[in-house]
Amino acid sequence: MTEVARIRLPAEERRAAVLDTACRVFSRGTYHGTTTAEIARAAGVSEPILYRHFPSKRDLYLACIEEVWGRTSALWERAIAEEEDPGEWLSAMGRAFHGWKEQRALVSHLWLQALAEASEDPKIRAYLRGHMRKVHAFVADVVRRSQAAGGIRKDRDPEAEAWIFLGTGLIAAAGLRLGGLVEGDLEDIRESRDRWLSGA
Repeated sequence: MTEVARIRLPAEERRAAVLDTACRVFSRGTYHGTTTAEIARAAGVSEPILYRHFPSKRDLYLACIEEVWGRTSALWERAIAEEEDPGEWLSAMGRAFHGWKEQRALVSHLWLQALAEASEDPKIRAYLRGHMRKVHAFVADVVRRSQAAGGIRKDRDPEAEAWIFLGTGLIAAAGLRLGGLVEGDLEDIRESRDRWLSGA
């Protein structure tokens, strides 16, 4: 029996515990292959309790993507706050994400799954389109903040650079899923991007 099952949690804490468990269970399998019964068992709750918090498996799945984005954006904001050189903010975000280990794998697997599911499920596709635009807007804003602080050249396009940053992240996620595809190249990619952004 899990810790969640042994202690009766208030509704919001129970919802958070179920969500955390679901993120881990989904990331180990696939959206279609993972059942709500499996998630409920792992969270130490009944399926009816799970459905009180999340009306459907899809709602739970999309809540997981939103949850891991919240964790990722918080990690990136900390990385920016800890980096004094605004020209290094994007690299600091990349390094922080790369060093996140278990959470990085969870985020990467959920994003890749969602991309695969988007071709079959119009609701997941619509959600993911908006979600990726939100992530892009966050990164583009970091580029603009860095430009205002003198870290990135003013003639670099924040919108384009944000898409390149996300594209690199998706390639790294694919490499993580496939095992060692680009791991050795990530630092070289970051250094090349830094030189381009700063004009050094």
